[in-house]
Amino acid sequence: MSGLNNNNHYSKGYMRKAVSVLLAGAMALGGAEAVLADSAAAGNTAVAATTAATTKTGVFTDVSSGFWAEKHIYKLAAQEIILGSDGKFRPGDPVTQQEAVLMALRFMKLDEQATGAASTALPTGFNVSNYYKPYVVLAFQRNVLDKATEMAPGNLKTAWGTRKATREWVAELLIRALGKTSDAQTVSSEPSGFADDAKISAGKRGYINAAIDLGLTNGLSGNMFNPLGEVTRAQLATFFSRAEAHSAAVYKNTASGIATDMKDGKITLYSGASSAVYSLNSRTGYFSSAAEKAISLSDIPLFTKVTVIGKNGAASYVELTDPKPQVETIQGTFARLSASGNKLWLKNADGYPEYAFDNATSFVDAAGGSIAASSISEDSTVVITRETFTGQNKILKVQVTSGVVNKAVSGTLKSLDLTAKTITFTNASGADETFKWADGALFSYQKAILLPSELKAGSAVNYKVVNNLITSVEVTQAVERTVQGMLTDLNGSSVVYKKADGTRGVQLLAASTAIVIPGYAKPSTADLIADATYGDTVELTLNGSDQVTKIAVVSRQLKQMFGTSVVSYNVKTRLLTVMGSDNQAHVYQLDENTKLINDYDIMPTLSNIASMLTENRKLNISTLGSRTLSLEVVSKYEGTLTSVNAGTLMLKTADGRSLTLPLPTNIEIFGRTGLSIADVPVGSAVTALLTASQDVLTTLKVKTAQQLQLAYIDTANNKLGVKTPGGIIDIYAASVALTDEAGQTIKLSDLKAGDYVNVSALGSSPQSIQSVRLTTGQVTAIDAAAGTLSIKDFTGAVQAFGTGGKVKIIRDNTTSAALGSLSLSERAEVRKDAEGTTIVRVLPVKSRDFSSYDASGGRIVVKRETLDDENYRFLLAPNVYIHQGDTTLSVQSLKENDKIAVYFNNNVVVEIVKQ
Repeated sequence: MSGLNNNNHYSKGYMRKAVSVLLAGAMALGGAEAVLADSAAAGNTAVAATTAATTKTGVFTDVSSGFWAEKHIYKLAAQEIILGSDGKFRPGDPVTQQEAVLMALRFMKLDEQATGAASTALPTGFNVSNYYKPYVVLAFQRNVLDKATEMAPGNLKTAWGTRKATREWVAELLIRALGKTSDAQTVSSEPSGFADDAKISAGKRGYINAAIDLGLTNGLSGNMFNPLGEVTRAQLATFFSRAEAHSAAVYKNTASGIATDMKDGKITLYSGASSAVYSLNSRTGYFSSAAEKAISLSDIPLFTKVTVIGKNGAASYVELTDPKPQVETIQGTFARLSASGNKLWLKNADGYPEYAFDNATSFVDAAGGSIAASSISEDSTVVITRETFTGQNKILKVQVTSGVVNKAVSGTLKSLDLTAKTITFTNASGADETFKWADGALFSYQKAILLPSELKAGSAVNYKVVNNLITSVEVTQAVERTVQGMLTDLNGSSVVYKKADGTRGVQLLAASTAIVIPGYAKPSTADLIADATYGDTVELTLNGSDQVTKIAVVSRQLKQMFGTSVVSYNVKTRLLTVMGSDNQAHVYQLDENTKLINDYDIMPTLSNIASMLTENRKLNISTLGSRTLSLEVVSKYEGTLTSVNAGTLMLKTADGRSLTLPLPTNIEIFGRTGLSIADVPVGSAVTALLTASQDVLTTLKVKTAQQLQLAYIDTANNKLGVKTPGGIIDIYAASVALTDEAGQTIKLSDLKAGDYVNVSALGSSPQSIQSVRLTTGQVTAIDAAAGTLSIKDFTGAVQAFGTGGKVKIIRDNTTSAALGSLSLSERAEVRKDAEGTTIVRVLPVKSRDFSSYDASGGRIVVKRETLDDENYRFLLAPNVYIHQGDTTLSVQSLKENDKIAVYFNNNVVVEIVKQ
């Protein structure tokens, strides 16, 4: 027997060490989120306390949804083992020994036995706050505390009650509270397997080993247990919550059973002899015994095993303990229903088995929709679901899986197949069902008849099925949909259009309607053509209220002629003859509705246009049928520079024309001077300005998008300066659009010197300025294959960046295009340049020994590395981030000879990490 026991002890010790090493390894790799509360708490308590301020849900306002110990705090609070103060739990606060004792007695359901004043029961020097004295005395009486250990002279040098509870002390308290002291004694001589095993106090190793064996606690990263580390309130709650699996205590407000009903804000629990109904509310917590994270009520299937904790008929905590529904199913062929309507018969090879049901039994079709029992036709295939937990095998549900369907119900249109002529609906119970539509089926929305193609997924509908075929679908709440037609009329409130079948459609305009016309940079309603004969063919996007949110031109009968040459113009008849690019003469008549465009000094009218329409004058003309819509005297060409030859350049316009133009006398590029045509790269977007005679190209303005740094901001004079290779350029903010990266308008005061901005310009004139998001922090994730990285900034927020394969890593004046050249934990500044390339500038770091803080100069002083070292004073950024792990520090908390890592951005300290 002795040999067997020794082998067993050896095996446990070996496994315990292996588990602790594996857990430490898993945590180091970032995969130990659910391993242990105490390991998670070591780094996450401060974060949770911070996020709780903005996510106030659950039983305590400072325990946020998703907090690592949320489940255990919810559970013990519902059982009244833990209490808060002013609605707060203070999860990150350390626990005193006297507080831990009271919690242990509540856990053991013994706290009510602590009565009367017990000041004389404790020896002199054993200091405990008056409130806790009865509980501490009771703990000694119940052997939860060991007198020999706790009252030893060496243990009374500080106040015993208010002393912070350590991890090894709590391990002993847990094991004693569970009555498993003998287990601890059995494994007291075995090594714990932790790297700091030697730091475990004499007599505590057995309790730690027993706690690990029971799964109550584990180690920290680096295979450490930290036996003298303080225990937080969140950690202690987790320890006791897990210990309940090994406790014989019974809590009067805790019940386990089968969830037989969950609706109307209530849950019904069958516990063997009777059922209890609990109300649910926004503070009820839902969890699973198989996981740490919270779940939702919808994650708990009917007829599964659950534990409910609550009082006065209200559930505070609901835990799914077994996700397998306690039911059985029987499939068969329906034979008939009894005349009384409380029995049905199936038929099989052996006869007609009988099944009784009651008013609680539900009858549904294949999609889960409710039907009458009397509607089931003979020979339909049915599935009977019976419960298996009461011993009565009551029928819960009868579902028809095949048979004739006749019904009129509500649901959501999920998908549409125009070829197969089928529609899939999601019915009110959440099940999907598919039916073909009958010839002549009626589709409608607000009394308007719809084509099948106009039905959209996601719409709420009423639908009717007769003999398995859809006969009607009424859209009761539409989602975004589209219709097409020819635009015949457009006013400030509505759109009138002719449908493909010749019928007339009228739609109201939404408060904001987007206009899309191919080839137009910023189209408006004025650019749309509404005409009974030549109107634009448009696609209208309608919102859920059937209002037009977008008008997109699909095609138009508009005819455009570019670069035509004037042959003649008759002032009396207003007939204009031009020679087109096809070398054919064309005649157009101008009228009062013709839009006349001229970018030169003269404003054209019908009375003075003749002076501009001289022979060979270049024009752009737009016509619609016999109507001349617009006439533009050519003053500029816009397009892409395709080539430069001797004395000429080639320009390709947006409409595909290739123009040969003389070389310009002036070149404009923002931020540059003294330019020639050789400074304009082929492929540049340009605007070429012509003289009034149209025979000389005066200026070639190049469109540019550059990322520049702000030199200054002058809000008083509404201007700013940007740094360019040629010097600082002043820009008046009133003349340009200021936006952020999302395109939202910003103010000049939102910018500051040193920020990066994207400046879009035409020639030397800036047109828009966009601020550039700059993120500085620690590299926490790199996926070179996917082209992504994540940065945790100095507020603790993690931001992900997709590079799209375009990345530039700048480190120590060297540049790399390989994302894999980055390393985790490096600090970097990340931004996107004007072309969308992700720029990652790695921040330099120095490891030094701290010396002092110069408050007047805003600098720190570090120890010199050599006598000749003159680089030992570092300027601090105003928002410098100083920390040790996840704990934020002040610069005043740093002490001489502290080892620190110092990160610099442009020679200014932005982060200090205490080692």
